[in-house]
Amino acid sequence: MKRWIGSAALVILATGCAYAPVGGIRATATLEPTKGNATAGSVEFVQRGSSVYVVADAAGLTPGPHGFHIHEKGDCSSGDGMSAGGHFNPGGKPHGSPLMPNHHAGDLPMLLAEPSGKAALRTEIDGVTIGDGGPTDIVGRAVIVHKDPDDFTTQPTGNSGARVACGVIRRS
Repeated sequence: MKRWIGSAALVILATGCAYAPVGGIRATATLEPTKGNATAGSVEFVQRGSSVYVVADAAGLTPGPHGFHIHEKGDCSSGDGMSAGGHFNPGGKPHGSPLMPNHHAGDLPMLLAEPSGKAALRTEIDGVTIGDGGPTDIVGRAVIVHKDPDDFTTQPTGNSGARVACGVIRRS
């Protein structure tokens, strides 16, 4: 319970001051439920300088925190989201909190669902780019919402459980 409260505090801290700027290079992903799940939503990515702003909205979640990651392959075809591969990790770093310097490029703050099942995240990340074709480019990759909280410790996944939604990131 203590870890869950700490993780929720990290989400609130990470999302409190971030916003999506008006200008910049954009990409979007439409989150669709994996087989047997009801989670759906959208994620917008906006690059301004070396930072990428993330605006995510999801519904159909169980209340509480959910792992949220960019995955290496832009493939949601498997029904369970496993075709999206592992976490996007061009730097070869260990899995960890996006608030710490040593983590996968695809490690994002958790989505925190309200009792209604809706979650919103507004945050800023570094270490990724949009549409430049380089090794840190997230276009053509997938974003995954997981069933369980991310413990930000267990390697290489954070022990986040099943994949309940998947969306391919496309340049917009």
